[in-house]
Amino acid sequence: MNALALDVGLKRIGVALCINKTVAMPLDAVFRKNRNSAAQDIKQLIKDYNISFLLVGIPKGFSSEQEMSLRIKHFVSLLDFDKEVKFVDESFSSKNAASLRSKASKKKDGKSDSLAAYLLLKDYFAL
Repeated sequence: MNALALDVGLKRIGVALCINKTVAMPLDAVFRKNRNSAAQDIKQLIKDYNISFLLVGIPKGFSSEQEMSLRIKHFVSLLDFDKEVKFVDESFSSKNAASLRSKASKKKDGKSDSLAAYLLLKDYFAL
């Protein structure tokens, strides 16, 4: 079973891949020109990696929790993914990912977003 984790943001979507519940790795982030274009990019990854499980982070416990949850769930609906989708609390995953990157590489290049998605997979599958 191959899984894809998504850390959905307003500008970038962090993406990570887990192969057979044993190996996880961050992939290049998807930059959002618009939600339909981003959904097409994610659909292509789902096809390319034969994904059968989506793990999607939703921030919990913040004032914008409800709004972000609705936005993220709407985005996932655009993927037309007919297999299992699991929504998990991703609070602080982006902050934890940023702390793992060197201070010299704090660019907005999507690497921290994909590292956050990787941490979701790592925690979920206990890797």
